[in-house]
Amino acid sequence: MTVTQQTESNATAERPSHEAFEAAARSFLDANAVRRPEETFVWGEGSDNVSLFPERTPAEGIADLATARAWAQKTFDAGFGWITGPSEYGGRGLDADYQRIWGRVASEYQTPSQSIYGIGLGMVAPTILAHATDEVKEAYLRKMWRGDIVACQLFSEPSSGSDLASLQTRAVKDGDEWIINGQKVWTSGAQLSDIGEIICRTDPDLPKHRGLTGFVVDMHAPGVEVRPLRQMSGGASFNEVFFTDVRVPASHLLGEVNGGWTVALTTLMNERAAIGGGGGGVGLPASTRLIELARSTGTDTDPLVRQQLAGIIINERVAAYTNRRAMAKIAAGQLPGPEMSLGKMSLTANMIRTYEALSSMLGPKLVADTGAWGTYAWTTYLLGVPGMRIAGGSDEVLRNIIGERVLGLPKEPSPK
Repeated sequence: MTVTQQTESNATAERPSHEAFEAAARSFLDANAVRRPEETFVWGEGSDNVSLFPERTPAEGIADLATARAWAQKTFDAGFGWITGPSEYGGRGLDADYQRIWGRVASEYQTPSQSIYGIGLGMVAPTILAHATDEVKEAYLRKMWRGDIVACQLFSEPSSGSDLASLQTRAVKDGDEWIINGQKVWTSGAQLSDIGEIICRTDPDLPKHRGLTGFVVDMHAPGVEVRPLRQMSGGASFNEVFFTDVRVPASHLLGEVNGGWTVALTTLMNERAAIGGGGGGVGLPASTRLIELARSTGTDTDPLVRQQLAGIIINERVAAYTNRRAMAKIAAGQLPGPEMSLGKMSLTANMIRTYEALSSMLGPKLVADTGAWGTYAWTTYLLGVPGMRIAGGSDEVLRNIIGERVLGLPKEPSPK
């Protein structure tokens, strides 16, 4: 037997069959979770919360994190935490088919929400895997996927939102460390995070896209201050983060010095993939809940409302097919491309269609609380949509990306 044949034989021995993997997943879930009962939606029963962002108190956030962490650690230790990840960093080294099997089987059980890890695992971890030093990969990837630590994304600034390249947070080299000073804003989950991916300006004399550098920063380091931002929905899911002489080891560099734009694009493409593939916080917004709302308000026979609901369903399904093509590209080992911008824009466009339909069905009840179930509760959804239209790149920026990089249209003129 040749060395190649021996390697392939060993790999096969370590890789279970799909049937054996599914059986192991079911065995684990049967022992540690409860099967999800068949869900039947009954209008007026249960919670009518449809908010896009969590409206937790600080105490609730800490408690939810503890519950999520316990489940993440248990699934990781059982071999179901990072199924497709490289084995040298804590992953199991299996292909995407196994991840799909786990997702399908796990969906049949009631398990704690892992949304607190969404940004870290969906955006920061792929960037660390692609651009970090071996030291950083070994220090953080396993802990992130096991749920031991939470990560956040530190990109936006008060004067640099959609125009990320204009950011002003500075990082200055000092021996084998970098010193960071500046402010970031709209940072989701910063109050619970242990590390963050930050993009800083390291050379103000270079063109703005070229003078940026990415780092992994300790969110508990001296000089890091997190302040919650109160949303118009009443919650505080976002934060502003201040950095005052925060020291970061040179080993925590992401990519090359002044190569931060490439690092940022990796994160943003993964962010748009994560957002575009989501359901927007209330599952399929065009399905049962909206249809039952139309029935309860007597607008289900209104031709305008029926057309609005049909438009939501059609666009939702088209977006899902587009997203599947993009996910297949990622599964094949390619980086997410401009199509992720299309997926994210499709999601927010459907959110706009949703609140237009809500306006038709509810009228004044949408803004005046009558106490009726399933009516005024939609205000939290409406007030969250503007935030979703900004997250991962504003609609205007994404239109430019699609026009220029997908359709090949002329580049938008720069302001004089």
